[in-house]
Amino acid sequence: MPTQPRQSIRKPVRRSEADDDILLMLLSFAASVVVTRVFLQLAGFPQLGGSSGLHIAHLLWGGLLLYIATLLPLIFANQWVYPLTAILSGIGVGLFIDEVGKFITATNDYFYPAAAPIIYGFFLLTVLLYFQIRRRRSVDSRSELYYALTELTEAIDQDLDMIEKERIEQRLIKVKNNAAVPVQAQLAQELLDFLHSDQLIVVEHRPTWLERQLTRLKRFEARYFTQPVHRALLIAGMLLFGILALSEPVRILAALQNAGDPTARLLQLDLIRSPYETGWFALRMFLQTLAGGTLLVSVVLLILKQDRRGVLSGLIGMLFYLITVNLVILYFDQFTYILATVIEFGFFMSMLRYRRRFIAPREPAPSLHQ
Repeated sequence: MPTQPRQSIRKPVRRSEADDDILLMLLSFAASVVVTRVFLQLAGFPQLGGSSGLHIAHLLWGGLLLYIATLLPLIFANQWVYPLTAILSGIGVGLFIDEVGKFITATNDYFYPAAAPIIYGFFLLTVLLYFQIRRRRSVDSRSELYYALTELTEAIDQDLDMIEKERIEQRLIKVKNNAAVPVQAQLAQELLDFLHSDQLIVVEHRPTWLERQLTRLKRFEARYFTQPVHRALLIAGMLLFGILALSEPVRILAALQNAGDPTARLLQLDLIRSPYETGWFALRMFLQTLAGGTLLVSVVLLILKQDRRGVLSGLIGMLFYLITVNLVILYFDQFTYILATVIEFGFFMSMLRYRRRFIAPREPAPSLHQ
């Protein structure tokens, strides 16, 4: 058969389960930093190597895990490699970046005040990337064919179940009906014939442990977290966060009211470490006031049952708090504020869940892990 010269298509195709794997990486990243800091604090910051002068920093272990995570997808073609790579890379990045303070200071200061904001800022950038990838997107025929061929590896391992088969079939039908390139439609038809073959082994779907837990959570949510209950929890949470955000600036202003030298008073109260931090502390108070006021406005809107505007205002307030306020707070409080940050992230996710369930429900994007 004669071949005709044709320019190859080089446009990248996003993996259908990329958002799941990035989420695994994020969770592993956060867990590694938290566990490392807590362990070192409890153990008194030991140095591996003792008095011999040798110190094996945990940055090196992070680099080793990153190296292993890089090798795995280069060596193995199995789909289970990607979640494992995501977990190892998340732990590796966490161990690596946790020591950033040593490499941005001449004195190798692990406790340098800017270290925590740098780590948190890097984590935030990855979170924003996750939400960008998680957004619904239009999928062309070429991408659908990529996804179908990837999922067909389950048939090679004789582990294809009925749910996976139906999902592949839907993808191939889309390619067959919408492909602009004839060879894509032809390949889709041949793969459909293979799926309908009597020789194909299809096993019964066996829910994984994670799928079973998610099913139980959804049942629990549907039964107990009705819209009024969920709204009441959001109101209570935003009221609490709003009051906490505003209480500190009010308390600080009261303490500075009769102070002749505000900077000296802040130093006396151990709120700043040097006079140069006065401006940053003032910025922190301003940002906390702005975020707290936004959250209290959202409380009023939700009480008035203006859910769309109330949740939007609350999301803006919490996002503003997470992106700006926490960066400044972590400069002053370092990792003592990390538990509060985790709680804030959880509350922000519960607001997104409320909006998805009761305000703008939508079908999730296809994923190999569904």
